[in-house]
Amino acid sequence: MKLSVVILNYNVRFFLELCLNSVISATSNIDAEIIVVDNNSVDDSCEMVKRLFPGIKLIENKENLGFSKGNNIGVSHAIGEYICILNPDTLVAEDAFEIILKFADTKSDLGAVGCKLIDGVGVYLPESKRNVPYLKVAIKKLIGNSSKYYANHLEKDAIGTIDILVGAFMIMKSKTYREIGGFDEDYFMYGEDIDLSYKLLKEGYKNYYYGQVQTLHFKGESTLRDKTYAKRFYGAMQIFYNKHFTRNILFDLVVWFGIKTVSLVGNKSVKKNSKKQEYVLISDKVTKNLENVLQKEVALKDKIGDFNEATEVIFDTNFINYKDIISVMNKKSNIRGWTYKILPKNANFIIGSDNSVGKGEVINF
Repeated sequence: MKLSVVILNYNVRFFLELCLNSVISATSNIDAEIIVVDNNSVDDSCEMVKRLFPGIKLIENKENLGFSKGNNIGVSHAIGEYICILNPDTLVAEDAFEIILKFADTKSDLGAVGCKLIDGVGVYLPESKRNVPYLKVAIKKLIGNSSKYYANHLEKDAIGTIDILVGAFMIMKSKTYREIGGFDEDYFMYGEDIDLSYKLLKEGYKNYYYGQVQTLHFKGESTLRDKTYAKRFYGAMQIFYNKHFTRNILFDLVVWFGIKTVSLVGNKSVKKNSKKQEYVLISDKVTKNLENVLQKEVALKDKIGDFNEATEVIFDTNFINYKDIISVMNKKSNIRGWTYKILPKNANFIIGSDNSVGKGEVINF
């Protein structure tokens, strides 16, 4: 078998359904398997997978084991030559895996390879390619200066070597993953992808960024929303630094200060966009149920055109393919104030995200 796609899920049932539909399309010409590991979700994620995707291998954990351990469990069941670690809140193009696997097959020194990620309004996510967070870089990042944290030496549409990939989309050989011990389970959430990327570099492998393939990642890189998140984020950076470098009191003080500062500031709310003036559905039909839920008439179009600045564009995946959806969103990149929702195949909900820090929105109809 060529590829095993491992998707770790936790309470994102609707995003997972859309993701699985896209992965099935993207593996139609590949000898591949799809493995969903569920970290004890309280929604109906598992029931949905069993009902809609009976051919997918589902692993149901009895507790939330975190990102590292959950993915390691998934890989332990994988039989593909390559594995893809993929977030459940992603949408992949039909040819994404084929292109990257063809590229990977040419690299004898392959560590891992990632792609260009965009958020729910088509904006490029800089965490797609990063540098090793050495002490000075890490401290600057923790206090808000990310200029050296991201791999800006490589253009976002380029192809080349970088240090650190993001765990939302990461392809590597199964034997390499197992050779380096997979994700370090000292990390519960955040930092695991940095650690794994760095372990690959230390073993003499090269990590690659393939900017010609684009993947939609709805949530994007999180911001400091509350004290729990801050502890995990800063704590992950501290684990990484203490594990790979000499312990530094200055770094520990910055971590402590970061956690205290966020706990004092409290939760940060995300400002929602104003009510849309127009809804446009890219499809060949409009259902009255959708119009009733949106409480507004939905204009039917068969392609992207010139719309109002406050237009919500809804893509029907029964009508338009995933690659075209991702391409349109990336090209527009919210320059006209558009936002987007996606209607999955044979579904009665639309889903999307107006920014890269929230959990997104699901509208049932």
